[in-house]
Amino acid sequence: MDEDLAGRLARNIKQLRDARSLTQQQMARLSDLPRATWANLESGAANPTLSVLRKVAVACQVSIEELVSSPRAMAKHYPLGTLPTRTRGDVVIRKLLPDRIPGVEMERMELPPRARMNGIPHTPGTQEYLTCEAGEILLVASGEQWTLRPGDVVVFRGDQRHSYSNVGSGTAIGYSVVMFAPG
Repeated sequence: MDEDLAGRLARNIKQLRDARSLTQQQMARLSDLPRATWANLESGAANPTLSVLRKVAVACQVSIEELVSSPRAMAKHYPLGTLPTRTRGDVVIRKLLPDRIPGVEMERMELPPRARMNGIPHTPGTQEYLTCEAGEILLVASGEQWTLRPGDVVVFRGDQRHSYSNVGSGTAIGYSVVMFAPG
């Protein structure tokens, strides 16, 4: 077995086992392999068959490809300005997460003094959560209104007409989490 490949396999298997806080004995039992085989795999000295790799992959709940691929970074840093940002009027809206989560949208809204933004009604059954981090935000939704101050949260139907306004004298910061209805 290629030394680099064997080393990657050993590092990946150990990392996957450590992430699950399991012993070699426990992983050997889960994979229906002898503990000595598992230890040999983690040492980098093994030359496993496809059958053994399949058992390890099933026990670790990953693909065989993931077992032998270059390790992925444990974390990735996204400096300010690298996530998508857009403006609607004077309001700056920035995505909070770099990866898409199906059925969820999370954004940061920065509203300068006296700024107002109409929300776009989402699909039926959508729930929206708005929290205020700084300043004061007036939320109008379905004919009702709430003034949010730092730490306040309002949960409302995101499929209705709604708007956000900064009613304070400084910049207001809010976070919107939209949970789309399944289907």
